[in-house]
Amino acid sequence: LAITAKFHGRAFIVAAPTTSIDLAVASGKDIVIEERDPSEITAASGFVQTSLEAGKLVRETLCVAPRGTAAWNPSFDVTPAKLITAIVTEKGVFVKDQGAAEYDLAASI
Repeated sequence: LAITAKFHGRAFIVAAPTTSIDLAVASGKDIVIEERDPSEITAASGFVQTSLEAGKLVRETLCVAPRGTAAWNPSFDVTPAKLITAIVTEKGVFVKDQGAAEYDLAASI
C-alpha cells in the first residue's frame, strides 16, 4: 500500500501504539517478524447450526484454499521510513524533520 500511495503522490500514514516501536533496533532490517500459522489464511472457522433446535451450534473449519496450499503468514510487515508520511500514536502525530530520511522518535516516546 505504501508503494502505491507513493506512486500516486498520496500520503501514507502509519497508526501504531508506541509499545510496538522498539527504539533499540537500529533498522527495520533487524526486526524479527513472527510467522503465524498458515491455516489462519487458508481456512476460516466459525459456529454453524447443526440442527433445527435453537442453541445447537458446533464450531467448524472450512478450507478456503485447496488442502496443502502453501502460505506465508507474517504477523506484520516493516514499511521503509522513506515511504511513510507520518506516524500516529497515542502520544501524537510524528513527521520527519525537514530533509531527514528517518523519524526521530527517541525524545517523544
